[in-house]
Amino acid sequence: MPAMDEMTLTNGINEAAKMALLAWEKETGIELVQINGQRHYGAPPPGWEGGPPPAGTEVYIARLPQDIYENTLIPLFESVGKLYEFRLMMTFSGLNRGFAYARYGSLRDAQRAIATFHRFQLREGCAIVVCWSTQKRELVVSGLPASVSRQELEAGLRMVTEGIRSVSLYASPCQRQAKLAVLNYKSHRAAALAKKALMEGNLRLGKEGMRVDWLDPQLKKKLQPCEEEPLSSWVQGGKSLAVPRPGSLSLSLQDVLECLNVVCWKHRLRTPLIITRCVQVNPNGWQKFWYQVVIPGYHVPISGFTWVSPDRKGQSKQEKAKVVAALHILQVLGC
Repeated sequence: MPAMDEMTLTNGINEAAKMALLAWEKETGIELVQINGQRHYGAPPPGWEGGPPPAGTEVYIARLPQDIYENTLIPLFESVGKLYEFRLMMTFSGLNRGFAYARYGSLRDAQRAIATFHRFQLREGCAIVVCWSTQKRELVVSGLPASVSRQELEAGLRMVTEGIRSVSLYASPCQRQAKLAVLNYKSHRAAALAKKALMEGNLRLGKEGMRVDWLDPQLKKKLQPCEEEPLSSWVQGGKSLAVPRPGSLSLSLQDVLECLNVVCWKHRLRTPLIITRCVQVNPNGWQKFWYQVVIPGYHVPISGFTWVSPDRKGQSKQEKAKVVAALHILQVLGC
């Protein structure tokens, strides 16, 4: 994602403060990068040596005036200790959303920031809140179709979000014939970005009313795990493994292939070749497809079987089979 430039800063709203920020950025050489509503500094900052700091070194900053930016906030919070990362939440207009996160290099520095800046008068009559970041990492997705499986949901999530650790499916306590999912991410930042992406509708599950929110620990205690039906299978190097069905995911072949090509490029592999063939048709119209994926540079071809539903809308059956094959390759490559 590109760093800020003059065009992104000068839209007529709070322009003087934005120009002051731009001048400070040029003077200090600090680079701020905006990604999905967060403006980001560091992780690591210039001159940082070694790995990231331990967990528990991030503070939450709230009640910020919306017209204040990093040229004020970073020097202020760095006056009590070394910052590893600073994230300011932004609106589309370029004002901040009133809160930010500062991650310090040590627990002691984070404690000092809370002691120094909690209820600090940033301006006359404007006392900010500084406390420990809760580091929420779990989301709940409700209103999912009863037909969705954990594996197919996880495969779709890995296409539109990053840093997911696990997906658990439960019977919905509020809706009959529906499921909800608990998504666990590797960090609060990854979970927050995933929440934003899912709320924007980047994952379609064939049903209106899907909702995404932070997981309430009290709700988690009441959830009952779902029992899932057996899935299709695929083979890699002679080993049979369970895979998702195409089921209710509405993923276009073009989107999946674009994602797969990017992943293969990152692994220094060439464009995959996907071969499909219908091998069985049931009386109810379901078709069983065999597929094989050959990736130049990968050590073995990957093959398997999947069932394709008889509906006549949208993608062809061949395209649906190729979507499943591509999703399985993404799983194999660790995405």
